[in-house]
Amino acid sequence: MRVDAIGDTLCAAVTAAALAQTGHQVTWYLPEGRYWQGLQSGGDSYHEPGLMALVREQADAGHLTIQAMDALNEKPAPVVFMALSPGAREMAEAVLTWLVERPGCELLVNQSVFPVGTTEELQRQLEQRGHVIPVVCLPDTLQEGRALQDFIRPDHILLGCDDAVAERLVREILRPFNRRQDVIQVMRPREAEFAKLAISGMLATRLSFMNDMALLAEELDVDIDVIRQGMGSDSRIGEAYLYAGCGFGGPGFSRDVMSLTHTLRSRRINAELLEQVLQINERQKEVLFRKFWRHYEGEVSQRRVALWGVAFKPGSDRVDNGPALRLIEALWAQDVEVHVHDPLALPELSCWAEGRGPLVLHDDGYDAVHNCDALMVVTEWKEYWSPDWTALKSLMSTPVILDGRNIYDPSYVKSKGFQYYGIGRG
Repeated sequence: MRVDAIGDTLCAAVTAAALAQTGHQVTWYLPEGRYWQGLQSGGDSYHEPGLMALVREQADAGHLTIQAMDALNEKPAPVVFMALSPGAREMAEAVLTWLVERPGCELLVNQSVFPVGTTEELQRQLEQRGHVIPVVCLPDTLQEGRALQDFIRPDHILLGCDDAVAERLVREILRPFNRRQDVIQVMRPREAEFAKLAISGMLATRLSFMNDMALLAEELDVDIDVIRQGMGSDSRIGEAYLYAGCGFGGPGFSRDVMSLTHTLRSRRINAELLEQVLQINERQKEVLFRKFWRHYEGEVSQRRVALWGVAFKPGSDRVDNGPALRLIEALWAQDVEVHVHDPLALPELSCWAEGRGPLVLHDDGYDAVHNCDALMVVTEWKEYWSPDWTALKSLMSTPVILDGRNIYDPSYVKSKGFQYYGIGRG
């Protein structure tokens, strides 16, 4: 089947590549921004495991054609997947105009990050222009770092659809990814949009709850990691999203929680719980700085600090809303010299820091810690889990570890001659 995918979001890229791999003839339309330029130059536009290799493989095989958005004057495919970012409403209007002026599309699948009710509004706009086709919602629930696997082997698929013919067509397109058991949950479009936001809200609430418990754990001299294991063993709770740390971020997760909060406020519903979740998270982004401040009793000016990891999560090159940004700003405010290593996110960090303050970026993690007064672990990249402790200690001016992700064994690190501070480790 001919399928079009529209947008430069990670969801659009994964959808285009995965559908091409299963035999569809896919045309992927992108705006001429950084992702389009990266694809044209042959670089890795998306730092997502397996994605760019699959994109190149399907393009070479002739199953995937990549076009700029100005090529939307061509006849659309029978099925169009639209996965746009929150600020791309004008682009959505251009897509609707294209579908009206060049008939041929039989189904529009909205994967875009727009407010609740957008899918129904898109359908109304098409009908007002005399173009009656079903519009369904397939919310983007992919996790960065495992997005391709989430699409190919999903544990759940939310489908907002109230048209039987459209549902049958979507099920056929997704059939290769829905074989082991039927994981497609069908609901109304606005329910699918709301469910996606509610999922993010619940996960964020769990994280902020654990960070509050970590504060109490430190006061009670207990290890929050032991508490996490005890909680996770209860089947009513489960193990996911119970890790205390130095805060969450990212372009999607934080945005969803803020969008849900805004939706509550716009309906004059008290958003106190989610506001507290966000406030706790913002507080937590400075937890490593506060521990650093207390360790040196406020004498932090002119000290040198190394950060390991600035991406909002392992496997990503994105720093949007990440805890590292708030932490760096706190360090700058106290005239601390900041050295940074990250396997992927240094270019993004450099763009963010331009005009804000000085950073020293390192391609090697051990170079970053040279003569440092503290090492702060912000992102739990696998290469940080088992460092050469002897080399690390010899390089640092003062062997202080501030573990923002609780990836180390406190007693072992202390036995190697370091002073160790984790999150809620007693």
